[in-house]
Amino acid sequence: MSGKFKEFLKAQLSAFLGGLADFSIYTFCYKVLLFTAPFSNVVSGSLGAILNFTINRYWSFNNTATPLASQLWKFIVVVIGSISIKSLGIHLLVDIWHWHFLLSKLIIEIVVSLGFNFTLQKYWVFKK
Repeated sequence: MSGKFKEFLKAQLSAFLGGLADFSIYTFCYKVLLFTAPFSNVVSGSLGAILNFTINRYWSFNNTATPLASQLWKFIVVVIGSISIKSLGIHLLVDIWHWHFLLSKLIIEIVVSLGFNFTLQKYWVFKK
């Protein structure tokens, strides 16, 4: 297995673990705390990002040589962009089109995670 493919798989596992935390918190915020779907996404995405950053820095992209602060500010920019895009998509699917809140989150998560997050994290945030 090539190093790049292995790195991709590690990043996807990291995203999956962060996603499990994200989905759990999202569901709790939406169903128990009765937050709107977009706001639930902001809360859950922010907390899931902390787990994702830690796993990516130390395991997926294994880049601890770059100073933490240098990676962290870039990661925060990516997370703000990601959460904004996801919240807008969730608002469209849940609040406007009345799709199921979990199906909407799943669809938006897959699109943004593969098309936005992975690319920016690999080639900008955790670039060696």
